[in-house]
Amino acid sequence: MLRTRGWMPRGANLAGMYSVLSGLQVIISVVLILLILMHSGKDAGLSGAFGAGTGGGPFGGGSLVERNLNRWTVFFAVIFVANVIALLKLG
Repeated sequence: MLRTRGWMPRGANLAGMYSVLSGLQVIISVVLILLILMHSGKDAGLSGAFGAGTGGGPFGGGSLVERNLNRWTVFFAVIFVANVIALLKLG
């Protein structure tokens, strides 16, 4: 006996997931590009406007803003790579 309630072809479900992950990849890419562009050289660009690049910390990031910018950039880079791997597995 074939149950039709809640039944969906397997390919349709994967195609929807692939579309969602592809859209998410575009958003993550734009955010990651913007975050990287904020990492200008010392006292230049947006990171210099917030007082970054003074070199006061142990890893070169002088202010809390610069450290948080680094954390957000690493976070989105990891999400980017995880999403690429998920898209490769589905495709």
